[in-house]
Parts: sequence; C-alpha cells; structure tokens
Amino acid sequence: MNEEDRDMSAAPEKIPNAGKKAKDLNEVIRYTLWSVFKLRDLLPEDRSGYAEEVQDLFDQLAAKDVTVRGTYDVSGLRADADLMIWWHAETSDELQEAYNLFRRTRLGRALEPVWSNMALHRPAEFNKSHIPAFLADENARAYVSVYPFVRSYDWYLLPDEERRAMLADHGRMARGYPDVRANTVASFSLGDYEWILAFEADELHRIVDLMRHLRASEARRHVREEVPFYTGRRRSVTELVQGLA
Repeated sequence: MNEEDRDMSAAPEKIPNAGKKAKDLNEVIRYTLWSVFKLRDLLPEDRSGYAEEVQDLFDQLAAKDVTVRGTYDVSGLRADADLMIWWHAETSDELQEAYNLFRRTRLGRALEPVWSNMALHRPAEFNKSHIPAFLADENARAYVSVYPFVRSYDWYLLPDEERRAMLADHGRMARGYPDVRANTVASFSLGDYEWILAFEADELHRIVDLMRHLRASEARRHVREEVPFYTGRRRSVTELVQGLA
C-alpha cells in the first residue's frame, strides 16, 4: 500500500462515539489543536519522502489515540500561511508531543509556525446538546474555517436568562445551514482567547453565507475579538506537499 492509499484524508473515519448521548460526550475531556505554518525553505522537486515521513508519523500518533482530523491548504487565502493541521487527543501533553514530533520531520523543519492554539471541549453554556462535530466523530468536511473569539466584558455579567435568549436566537439563525458543522471549544487560559470555533462544510460558500447571516444576531454585540481567520480545503499530506510552492 502506498502513502496515498493509506493517507488519513482518504481513509474512512472511525466513529467510536457515534450513538453516544450528549450527556456522555459532555463528560469527555478531549483537547484539540490547530497549528498553522508557512513554508520557509524551498522543497526539492522530489518530495515523496517528505509526505511519507509525515504520514508515518500520523499513523503512529493514531495508534496512541492522537487523531489528525485533517491537513488543510490555507495558501492564498492569507499571505502569511500555507498549511494547517487540526488534531485532537485526550491530553494537552499528547498534542504538544505530536506538534514537536511533526516539527522534527523534514517537512516540519522546512516550515515556520504562524499560529497555533489549543482548546478543549467543555459543555456548552446553556444548550448542553451542542456537541462539537469532531467530538461526536462526524466525518470531517471538505473545508474548514477556524477563528478565535473573545466575549465582551459585560457578557458574563448579564443575567443567565438574557444570555440564554441571545444564544437560542443565534442557534435558530443557523438552522438553515445544517450542512455547516460547528466545533466550539473553550480555550480560557490556554492562549489569548476564550473560545475557538471551527466551521466545517463540503462547500466553502456555505460557511461564507452562514457567517454573514449570523452577523445580524444580537449576541454579535458581545464579541470584542474574532481574528485571525484560517480557512482552507482539506487535502491529503501528499497533495499538500506536492502543492507547496
């Protein structure tokens, strides 16, 4: 079996959590990490060994329950980045180890870190049935858009009823986009943000339309930071390596 045949992006995704109730999943501690890089050093014309080495690492990580949900081509959508890795594991230590192991590969040594943020699943503020798509083991979609956000200083001082109503309205506004899957995870003290959100969809314009639609929500008044955005298409490791400039 060659590296393209066994690439994690081409293989069927395991769904061990399929059928689990939200109550059970809300008891799960699962950390997730988005790591963005830019190409610093030119790669040789023959790059097959680069992809194979990274895929071997990902296979080894999978055996230790460190899951690479996807590798993404973010080039062109931003001038400062080329690729992004989205991974998750039971502990933050496992993700840090995976990150450093990747940076030791030939590809990793040719890249420069641009942005990396960790978060973990905690039960939603009010709607406990809201489970991140990655934690529910839904299949990864073709595109992802990842961004951080920080609530207003007033948000957490508002009455629960008022916050609940705004979030319920926010949820209703998103009902017309069932194909856009949300991953909202807490990042308090893990970095500079309170939350990290990743939207996944098989058509990029659906994420664009949803984000524009949600701009009219009342809860929008209580967001004071929500940049940067990193958006791209899910690609196999081989495709990413071959596509790098």
